[in-house]
Amino acid sequence: MSVMNCVSLRVFSSSDEPEIPLTTGDVRLAQAQELWSTARDKPVKLRMETSGLGSEPPMTIHQMFLATVQKYGDYPALRAKKDGMWVTLTYKEYYQHARAAAKSFLKLGLERFHGVGILGFNSPEWFIADVGCILAGGLATGIYTTNSPEACQYVAHNCEANVLVVENNKQLVKILQVRDQLPHLKAIVQYKGELEQKLPNVYTWAEFMKFGANVPDSELDVLIDCQKANECCTLIYTSGTTGNPKGVMLSHDNITWTASAAGRMIYLKMAEEELVSYLPLSHVAAQVQDMWICMRFAGITNFAEPDALKGSLANTLREVRPTSFLGVPRVWEKMQEAMKAVGAKSSVTKKKIADWAKGIGLQLILFLYSDSSVPWGFTLANALVFKNVRKALGLDRCRTCFTGAAPITKDTLEYFMSLYIPLFELYGMSESTGPHSISWAEGYRIMSCGKVLTGCKTKLDKPDTDGTGEICFWGRHVFMGYLNMPEKTEEALDTDTLKEEVSIISNVMLVGDKKKFLSMLLTLKCNVDDNGDPTDELTPLAVEYCRQHGVIASKVSEIVNKKEPAIYKTIQEGIDRVNAKATSNAQRVQKWTILQRDFSISGGELGPTMKLKRPVVSKMYEEYINKFYGE
Repeated sequence: MSVMNCVSLRVFSSSDEPEIPLTTGDVRLAQAQELWSTARDKPVKLRMETSGLGSEPPMTIHQMFLATVQKYGDYPALRAKKDGMWVTLTYKEYYQHARAAAKSFLKLGLERFHGVGILGFNSPEWFIADVGCILAGGLATGIYTTNSPEACQYVAHNCEANVLVVENNKQLVKILQVRDQLPHLKAIVQYKGELEQKLPNVYTWAEFMKFGANVPDSELDVLIDCQKANECCTLIYTSGTTGNPKGVMLSHDNITWTASAAGRMIYLKMAEEELVSYLPLSHVAAQVQDMWICMRFAGITNFAEPDALKGSLANTLREVRPTSFLGVPRVWEKMQEAMKAVGAKSSVTKKKIADWAKGIGLQLILFLYSDSSVPWGFTLANALVFKNVRKALGLDRCRTCFTGAAPITKDTLEYFMSLYIPLFELYGMSESTGPHSISWAEGYRIMSCGKVLTGCKTKLDKPDTDGTGEICFWGRHVFMGYLNMPEKTEEALDTDTLKEEVSIISNVMLVGDKKKFLSMLLTLKCNVDDNGDPTDELTPLAVEYCRQHGVIASKVSEIVNKKEPAIYKTIQEGIDRVNAKATSNAQRVQKWTILQRDFSISGGELGPTMKLKRPVVSKMYEEYINKFYGE
C-alpha cells in the first residue's frame, strides 16, 4: 500500500465480529457493549478476530511486563549515562522501581482513571513514572517539552492530572505558572537535579520514590488485579494543529496487542533487540517502539542525551550500535547531508569507488523486489564501502532502519538504498496505537508503506479516479475514542453506523460542540450530473427504499418538502437504534434535519478526498444548526 493523500482515521464496522467470553484463563475483560468510548472509566468491546494474530488473548500492561520479568528478569532493560558512564537497570529492577513509583503515586493521592502528566526528555524515570502510573490505575499522559505553560495546562486539566512529573526546573516553572488552574493537581515531582526552592507538594525523584514505601504491596496488587485489558491506561495527545489537542485513549489491549503484532511481523527475537530512545515519548511512535515493543520482546532501551537532535545522537549511535533504529525524515536528511559533506572532501579515487558502490546499492532495490540474485560486485562494494558507512553511522548491527511520522523524499530513500541501508516506511497514527502498515524486506517497494499489520484491515472509502480516498482502519490497534470529546470521536468513526440503519442516507454530519445536546444534518442519496454535481433525482436504490416503505417518490425535494411521514419515521427509528447504544444523554442525537442537496466537492462541503469539511458545512448551514438550539 503506497502513501496516499489521506489524512484522517475512520473506523469501519464489522457485522460478524465474534463475541468473546469475559474470562478465558488469565484474560481480564470488563463488560462492554460499544467499540468506542469517550469516558475515562468506560471499557470498550475489542475488535477480536476468530483466528490468527487478531484472536490472541488480551493482556494488561502488567501481565505483559510480568511475563518478560519472569523469564528475562536478569537481562538489561534500561541504560542511561550518569556522569559519563552507562548505568543499567535489569528487567527485575525496572519492575521493582515501577512498583515503588506506583505505591508513591497512590500515597500522593492518584485516583483511578486520573492522569499522571510526564513532561521531560526520555529517561529511565520517564519510563518508570509511566508504567508506575498504569500499575496504580492512572492514565499515563506524555506532555511535549516544547509546550507553552498554557498548552501544558490544557493537557493536564483535560486528563484531570493528580500528579505531574517534570524533568527539571525549566519545566517545573511552566507548571507553577498555571498551577492555580489545575484543580485536580495534588503533587509535582522533579526527576532531574535538586529543587531550586522547596515548595509545598513538590518533590525530588528520590523523595518521590521513597514516599510510598509504607503502602502495602497487597494494596497495589489489588489495584493491579482489578485492571482489565479493555480499559484505558494511556493518553496520547494530538498536536492540536487545528484546535485544542485531542486525548487519544489507548487501552491495555491496544498497547500489548500492537507491541506483539508489530514485533512479530518483523521477526523480532526475545532478548536480542537494542535501540536508542531519543524521539519524544509523548508521541505514539517513540512510545510504542521504545517502551512497549522493547518490553514485550525483552529488549534494551538506551537513552540518548537531551541534545540528541542537536548533534550528540551520532555519538550515541556509534556507542550503542542498535539493532533497530527509528528516524523521522529530518534525522535521515541530516545524516544524508553530513555524509555528502564528507564525501565532497574525499579524493578523486575515493569518490569513484563510492559512486561505483552506490550504483551497486541501487541495483539491490531489484534484489529486494524479487528473488533475483545479488548484483555482481556486491561483495566487493560491501567490503569497501557499505560496511564502513554503516559502522561510521553506528548502524553496523542494525537489522531494521525505519522512517515514519512524516513523508520522506524519494531522493533520501534512494540515497540510503545506494549505501545498502534500506529505509522501511511506517504508516500509522496515534489513533492506531502507532503502526497500521509496515514496510519490510519481504515485498519491499521504495516509496511504499508496506503491508497492513497482521490481524488488521484497511478500507479505502470513496476513492476518486486516481484511487485516492479516505483510509479506514479496523483492528485491535484502533483507539478507544477521544477523551471527553464524543463529537470528535464521532468524526473519526465511520458514519455507516447510521447509514447501515437507514440506507437512503448519503451523508451525515454530527453537530453539537459546546451545545447542550447533539444534532445531525442529513442528506439523501441522489444521482449526480456529468460534472459530479448532485441533482434532485433520487438514486434507483433510494427510490426502491421509498417504495418498500409505501412511498412513491423519485426526487429529494418530494421527500423534504412534504417531510414525507413514512421516510422521516424510518430515519427517526434508525437514530433511535443508534441512540440506544449510547451510554448517556450527552451521546444521544436529539434533533436532525434533511438538507435539500447532497454534499459534494463542487458545492464545497467535501474536500478532494471526499472528506467532510465540517467548518464549511457549519457555516453554509448555520441557519439550520441555529434552529436546533433555538438561536
